[in-house]
Amino acid sequence: MTPEVELRPVRDDDLPVFFAHEQDPQANWMAAFGPKDPSDRAAFDAHWARIRADGRIVNRTIVAGGEVVGHVAAFPVDEQTEVSYWIDPARWGRGYATAGLTALLRELPQRPVRARAAKDNAASLAVLRKCGFVVVGADSGYAPGRGAEVQEWVLELPAEGADQGNH
Repeated sequence: MTPEVELRPVRDDDLPVFFAHEQDPQANWMAAFGPKDPSDRAAFDAHWARIRADGRIVNRTIVAGGEVVGHVAAFPVDEQTEVSYWIDPARWGRGYATAGLTALLRELPQRPVRARAAKDNAASLAVLRKCGFVVVGADSGYAPGRGAEVQEWVLELPAEGADQGNH
């Protein structure tokens, strides 16, 4: 069962909660492509100030039962729109990522939308597939969360009616 979540714009008082979520070593390993140094609060604050000031980026706080459980975003990468999310590791496996991403996708008129996930991040890949994303390619890059080059899947939520193929 998908939990009830609410999306709202990110507020200043959400940032300490997001920062705390990023302190979990397992979460950083799973995300792979997260911050270079999750414990660097100045870098975290600078990152959030930059992305909150960019009108092209849609950032939302995911709230469930009155508590902040994570955040979800849509942002431009070249000519594409990509999405990402981060859920409090203490709340993994409860459907919050799927519910938050589903709610964000309802806000986004543009299609296709892309996402990326480390090839071994089965939980994130499951979230993306539940939301209708299909694998359209592969890539690799240096992942600060692992200190190594990591293989990743590139996924896409196709335009309505587009042939989704079998990937």
